[in-house]
Amino acid sequence: MDTAGEDLKKIVLLGNPNVGKSALFSRLTGVRVVVSNYPGTTVEFLEGFMLTNEERVRVVDVPGIYSLESSQPAEQVAVKMAQGASAVINVLDATNLERSLYLTMELLETGHPLIVALNIFDDINHRGISLDVTGLEKLLGVPVVATSGLTGLGVKNLRERLAEARPGNLPIRTHEERWKEIGRIVEAVQKLTHRHHTLLEYLEDASVHHGWGMVIAASVLGVSFFGVRSVAEFLTSRVFAPLFTRGYAPLVERVSAMLGGEGFWHNLFVGTRIDGAIDFERSLGVLTTAPYVEFVMVLPYVAAFYLLLSFLEDVGYIPRLALLLDNVMHKLGLHGFAIIPMLLGFGCNVPGILATRILESTRERFIAALIISIGVPCAALQAMIVAMLGKFGGRYILLLYAILFVVWLLLGMIMNRFLKGYSPELLVEIPPYRLPSLRMFSQKVGMRIRGFIIEALPIVFLSVLVINLLQQARLVDAVSRVFAPIVSTLFGLPPEAAWALIIGLVRKDIAAGMLLPLNLTVKQLIIAAAVLSMSFPCLATFAVFFKELGGRRLALATLLMLASALLVGGTLNLVLP
Repeated sequence: MDTAGEDLKKIVLLGNPNVGKSALFSRLTGVRVVVSNYPGTTVEFLEGFMLTNEERVRVVDVPGIYSLESSQPAEQVAVKMAQGASAVINVLDATNLERSLYLTMELLETGHPLIVALNIFDDINHRGISLDVTGLEKLLGVPVVATSGLTGLGVKNLRERLAEARPGNLPIRTHEERWKEIGRIVEAVQKLTHRHHTLLEYLEDASVHHGWGMVIAASVLGVSFFGVRSVAEFLTSRVFAPLFTRGYAPLVERVSAMLGGEGFWHNLFVGTRIDGAIDFERSLGVLTTAPYVEFVMVLPYVAAFYLLLSFLEDVGYIPRLALLLDNVMHKLGLHGFAIIPMLLGFGCNVPGILATRILESTRERFIAALIISIGVPCAALQAMIVAMLGKFGGRYILLLYAILFVVWLLLGMIMNRFLKGYSPELLVEIPPYRLPSLRMFSQKVGMRIRGFIIEALPIVFLSVLVINLLQQARLVDAVSRVFAPIVSTLFGLPPEAAWALIIGLVRKDIAAGMLLPLNLTVKQLIIAAAVLSMSFPCLATFAVFFKELGGRRLALATLLMLASALLVGGTLNLVLP
């Protein structure tokens, strides 16, 4: 990060110790900050940057102080840093207003351009405290914004109102007069009542607790994983597959008979017969494999995933998950709310990459899109993983997911280390838990499923068509021979797997269908699944990556993808028994 921003406007955060100032600073500036020493001292302060009204400004978080008159070195540095600032954000503890206001009164008396952040505001209801924010703003004569550095409450409003920061016009008082004025203000704007937490409030608190929150998150994600799989398998076996075989398959048989059972046009539309019968997974016909892949192999997983994601969003859990994962995401050059594109990527990488638009910098968007494309298996890919490894037992599926998670984590950390630029914070507020509206929930799920079908269906049909034509032109064997030595030597796979891995760059589920007849060992299937998983999921992902981030970044991502897949595939061949 460039730390030389002396020509930029300077915003300084001042407040008592333990008022949540550092959390608020993190919310304002994002994940890339630096620790500096004040010249001639060992006193440290945090420095970052943020965008406000399309302007980049320097933000400084100084040590906590109780008074401008302190003789402590750290507190004297804090006072000096505030001098000449374009604005001072005075951070107060909303749960202990009386103590916090003493510093505020001093700042108002000395004429610093001021805006007040009434922090930890999310906790006042739990404590039976009622605060009149508008009334407090009128009494102080400067802007007052209710905030929470923990949940993000009001942070966006604080950033937008920074331009309203202005000097106070209070006369200078003595110590006792300040406390009398503080008492009058507190009495006017604060009311105290006794109340107990509700069960829902206890759950809300536990969901963001650093200990219990992780337990809840692990439980939610575990139940979600098995829930999606169970629902998808039910939809496949009881709904989509029967509809396909009973309603559509007889029609295809009639088309096959009309086309004579063989020849170019038959092979194009129906595909080649496997052991005398139409195999919807392997025949590779435009009217057989293409719709079967879309509606039987993939759509049930996508539908189940979107049901789950939409429910967690509408209930209010997703922002809490983002908060819990914020520290991990910071190590990848992102922030916690980047978990939203990641989760969308588990349904389909295309909307996952499109969702990176919510991230503010190109650097963040590239990192997120890259690790989604390489390390986040979409529903089609997950269906492929289950099809390839499921019969050997769940432990092999979990092993592959663990491999992908390590790749996702390491790749993000490497990108964060070497990519230039900064990552501003995305502001997100945490809503209370609530039951979703059935009508809105249904509309959201329906819209997402419909969007997936519209986006993916043409790609699937085009992919099957291209593969079919290449096979009929007898180019498959030629391409396989070129790459067979790499596949055999580096990955330990049979030469016949080369074409399937190449097809995997176009469509993973089709590649899985081509690998299954090769009777690979479980080790070979793990390697093949890992290599397929780490290559770009489909042509649609390539297209949307190019559209969102440009050709240069797509080329870089492709090189990183190939290098990662080769490295991981070769390593697995060496270390797996």
